[in-house]
Amino acid sequence: MSSLPFSLYVALRYLKSTRRDALITFLSATAAGGIALGIAALILALAALTGFQTALRQEILTRTPQIEVELPPDADAEAIRQSLSELSGVDRVGLLIHGRGWLLAAGRARPVELVGFDGELPGFFPAASDRAAGLYVGDRLATIWGLDEGDLVEVASTRPTLSPLGPQPRVRRLPVHGVFETGRTEQEARVALPLAEAASLLGRADTRLSITTLSLEQALRLAPQVESVVPEGAVVKTWQDLNRALLFALRLEKGLMFVAVFLIVVVAAMSLVSDITLIMASKLPEVGMLGAMGARPRDLQRVFLWLGGSLVAVGTLLGVLVGIGGAWMLDRYQLLSLPSQVYFLDHVPFLVRSTDVFWILLATMVLTLGCSLFAAKKAAALRPVEALRR
Repeated sequence: MSSLPFSLYVALRYLKSTRRDALITFLSATAAGGIALGIAALILALAALTGFQTALRQEILTRTPQIEVELPPDADAEAIRQSLSELSGVDRVGLLIHGRGWLLAAGRARPVELVGFDGELPGFFPAASDRAAGLYVGDRLATIWGLDEGDLVEVASTRPTLSPLGPQPRVRRLPVHGVFETGRTEQEARVALPLAEAASLLGRADTRLSITTLSLEQALRLAPQVESVVPEGAVVKTWQDLNRALLFALRLEKGLMFVAVFLIVVVAAMSLVSDITLIMASKLPEVGMLGAMGARPRDLQRVFLWLGGSLVAVGTLLGVLVGIGGAWMLDRYQLLSLPSQVYFLDHVPFLVRSTDVFWILLATMVLTLGCSLFAAKKAAALRPVEALRR
């Protein structure tokens, strides 16, 4: 006699292959394989999304301030800057002037966003190591227009200056000092220039402070302190506020992907119910005999619950191994390449998070074991005499 519990022993016996039960064994393998396929697909899909979103998030955050303060026109920017620099956790406070203008070169003109900086490029301008004061343009714009370092270009402001002859455009002729990498399309139209030149072109109507902290989490914690220091009318925005729409879209995309791929697991769970029902129908005489020999309905329910649980366990283990192993291999050897001219990455990164795997396993176990319990209750409801008659 086996040392296994009675219900588990009977369940494993039902799963053993015989010529008469070859179809049942095939359907059982199909049910377990469907669960494994669904889990592996979920892990791979979420790992790809997580890896891509993590890389995109880092790309975005290197090009946006951790905390940005929009000052009112009459604010004393230098005094506020000094007060913010004294806050614990603040690494650097940069003074910026934002405005709209035109870039004129080689007989062509293009609307651009002008950003004036004070002596050193802000951290979200990933330029070359040489960061002396000068005019900086994006690499794509420089390529399209054929601009190199040292070329002279004209920068015009959309705010004209008044003269005896009427409104006159404010124009400055400046050399290109450097080229920075543009990670997103909207940054192609961004031009950085020294603060003094920006002030003469734009005035100080749109003055901002860019605050760099020791970490992104610290920036979120520091924002309330910044709000208490700046004057009334100033607007404080964290990196989350500046990228709220994009971050929400990334979370929504991941949730929708989970729901879509999880349908594979739902189909596998329905297949599991059909498999248990078919086994129950083919084993009616045995079920009736067990009941006649004294097996309680609870024992019969456990038999089919063990049967479904065994298939779920095998499918889950196989799916986790294939999903995690496949994600590691795809990321390690960069098997899925991307055109670097279109994307900011040259391959699809995969990143498996334990929390994603946990929620995948939890949702799968609840669904599949719930379906197994439903089928097991149907088997336990059979009366021994009726089962023997059939």
